Amino acid sequence: QVQLVESGGGLVQPGGSLRLSCAASGSFSSINAMGWYRQAPGKQRELVAEITSGGSTNYADSVKGRFTVSRDNAKNTVYLQMNTLKPEDTAVYYCNGNIWVNSWTFRVYWGQGTQVTVSD
Repeated sequence: QVQLVESGGGLVQPGGSLRLSCAASGSFSSINAMGWYRQAPGKQRELVAEITSGGSTNYADSVKGRFTVSRDNAKNTVYLQMNTLKPEDTAVYYCNGNIWVNSWTFRVYWGQGTQVTVSD
């Protein structure tokens, strides 16, 4: 019924930039808050950034000043602009969405993940 699909991951050198996208598709009423999480090998999944329907944002301390989360409501898409990337940013990045599938049903959806590798 509803799918979140991430794109934009890849291999980048330290200090470089990447822009991740997450597009929601299918049948739903509206999208509330959306967020980006990441999981590195051997570590737990952690919140990277989130954005509310009103545009308020929150970031992990490790990415403040380097990452920017934004959304295009007309395209049902959330973005994560990642600048000054570091090797410790290497992880699988997951999109999270809090979505009203109809007027009375609220569900949480996850994307399949996209790999970001920061290395020389």
